[in-house]
Amino acid sequence: MNTIFYLAAAVALIATVMVITRLNAVHALLYMVVALLALALVFYTLGAPFVAALEVIIYAGAIMVLFVFVVMMLNLGPQSSMQEALWLSPRAWWGPALLSILLVGFLAYALWGDGRSLTQTIVSPRQVSLALFGPYLLGVELASFLLLAGLVGAHHLGRR
Repeated sequence: MNTIFYLAAAVALIATVMVITRLNAVHALLYMVVALLALALVFYTLGAPFVAALEVIIYAGAIMVLFVFVVMMLNLGPQSSMQEALWLSPRAWWGPALLSILLVGFLAYALWGDGRSLTQTIVSPRQVSLALFGPYLLGVELASFLLLAGLVGAHHLGRR
């Protein structure tokens, strides 16, 4: 399970670097989905399948749909259809597709490869909540203030 953890972490790191370095927003979104799926696999290998499922449902699903919707709404004008045709070229899909195939292979190996992969201890949501609101309460509160600052900044930017 340690090798799957490190391989999924490497895929997450590669995909995150690709998110930062892509000039095209659609390509960055594709790599961001792959990075979020890789993080879900990392959570799964750490013994938190509930958090991994939430990562896929909330971030890779709902939040990314919101990002795609914003990108679609910002592409207004007659030249946007030609620009979208360039964005969705088959060459742009090779990187995210390759990283996603690697993640599926790692997950298949973790589930069906060897019997020792699933014998680790499972962390329950109760244990996670007790840890988050116990010794790590300050970190949770700082993260909530950071998210609130981002929300206020987005409100002021979008006010016009």
